[in-house]
Amino acid sequence: MADVKKIATREGYSDTLVELCGEIPNLYVFDADLAGATKTSKVKKAYPDRFFDCGIAEQNMMSIAAGMAACGNIVFASSFAMFASGRAFEQIRNSIAYPKLNVKIGATHGGISVGEDGASHQCCEDISLMRTIPNMTVIVPADDTEARLATRAAAKMHGPCYLRFGRLAVPVVFDSDYQFEIGKGVVLSEGTDVTVIANGLMVEKAIEAGKQLAAQGISARIVNMATVKPIDRELVLECAAKTGAIVTAEEHSIIGGLGSAVCEVVCEEHPVPVLRVGVKDKFGKSGPAVELLDLFGLSAANIVQTAKKAIALKK
Repeated sequence: MADVKKIATREGYSDTLVELCGEIPNLYVFDADLAGATKTSKVKKAYPDRFFDCGIAEQNMMSIAAGMAACGNIVFASSFAMFASGRAFEQIRNSIAYPKLNVKIGATHGGISVGEDGASHQCCEDISLMRTIPNMTVIVPADDTEARLATRAAAKMHGPCYLRFGRLAVPVVFDSDYQFEIGKGVVLSEGTDVTVIANGLMVEKAIEAGKQLAAQGISARIVNMATVKPIDRELVLECAAKTGAIVTAEEHSIIGGLGSAVCEVVCEEHPVPVLRVGVKDKFGKSGPAVELLDLFGLSAANIVQTAKKAIALKK
């Protein structure tokens, strides 16, 4: 896909924040000494009076964000996913989510594709952590287009939101006509044999897997499920009924993320085989991002193999 435009979702996030600062007078952007990496430095340059660098103090940043939001403002607080979700969990839970304040957490550098920074920075547990918090909305955009739309949607909604973005430049799969709505999945292609539900950078790989399956005579329904919480229960159940088997694909642990969210819905209301493509309960390691994705099975080829296994499990 060398001819396909590639952009990191963190770029779309930061570009949209600049636009939103020009549209919403009470919107502020916080960062924790990582503005160059999260790309919120663009906001600092364009709107210096709306940007606050809180230093290497993520817990304090979330507490200040809560205070600003309690005064009627909208705050986007940014850091790496590992530090935003892990180091500041208590402050997010008690100071932001419990009072349902208007703080949006822009978590960049999520997943294995952080690459050479290694296991300490490759957070594959953040979605699981954020899903457990009441009042929290969790969104994982697939590309630059969806990152921009999701950031705008988060600014418009009331209450806390966790937005997960990536470091790696990924293919732009959606055009300017793409429609995004919090809590709604999107069917990208129809199929009858198996459904592949993906989010983040795994959406492009799911699309490619669908093509490979079609070449082998297997009809796959491909779904983009950017919102992990609240999950689109209606669409998940529709997929279970239409294809009788589901594969989930995510750049996250198979525990507690998209796969778990789908399994919860299916087990409760329409049991069918569900197999999960993701990180298998292990820490990452340092290395080139693309090679790491393949090493951890986050590939179109693995989705194809897993889809065949899911089909074989159908009664």
